[in-house]
Amino acid sequence: MTGRLVHTGQVVVDLVMAVPALPRPGGDVLASSTNLLPGGGFNVMAAAARSGARVLYAGSHGTGGFGDLARSALADEGIELAHEPTSGLDTGVVVALVDATGERTFATGTGAEGRLRPAVLDHVVPKDDDVVYVTGYSLLHKTNREALLEWLPRFPGPRILFDPGPLVTDINPGDLHDVLSTIDILSCNAREAEVLGELPPVAVVRDGAKGCHVHDHGHTTDVPGFPVEVVDTNGAGDTHCGVLAAELLRGSTLLDAAVRANAAAALSVTRRGPATAPGRDAIDRLLTRDGP
Repeated sequence: MTGRLVHTGQVVVDLVMAVPALPRPGGDVLASSTNLLPGGGFNVMAAAARSGARVLYAGSHGTGGFGDLARSALADEGIELAHEPTSGLDTGVVVALVDATGERTFATGTGAEGRLRPAVLDHVVPKDDDVVYVTGYSLLHKTNREALLEWLPRFPGPRILFDPGPLVTDINPGDLHDVLSTIDILSCNAREAEVLGELPPVAVVRDGAKGCHVHDHGHTTDVPGFPVEVVDTNGAGDTHCGVLAAELLRGSTLLDAAVRANAAAALSVTRRGPATAPGRDAIDRLLTRDGP
């Protein structure tokens, strides 16, 4: 593995609360647990790093206590930073409510991660053997969007992996079209694929416990999932994306990478999240037990 995962998205801090069910409008509910953890783009990068990838965080991060927490977590995973902290802003917070079924609901407060300036991104130069990760969340922040749309077309060599995210319907169609015209691989869930309609030539569509569907220039392969007991689905898609990228960096085919990504995502939902991606050894054990 010589290339890196260059992550252009947003690291935030997740306030994760386990609740029996979502409160009704105007109501309240008592959480059985509360945790403050790094999340957002951190989940993708941690998943890739735990599968052996070198990772560079090219997004912005803040100078306050939340930024310190995020940087400490990135350092613990061996993830490099492309930029110094953005002065005068802290890293943002996401409230994640996880109900008794393991489903999660988010509310996001944006911080420094939503202020990626073009002049800062100019200093990041991906190499031909890198994988550049782009998230749809970036297209919802004006400065991030402008920086990425100007930066991405400069580098035809690295593979660009795009995950539109759950807010895909909020992305300006023109901006979405511009990004889709530059990418090499789309990774999304089944709902997001339905919203997008026509998929690009290469796409991995995640389908929960069923696994994923790999579309490769007109040929579709169903890659089955792995049966597990679900505890928390928070971060499962991020785990899938991160491990998929790590395996592509190792030279795996897209299908082989999808198998390992399915296994990693299955293991991640057996733990409370969000950053619950397993390491390579745990993925190997599941593959040995259940087979590809």
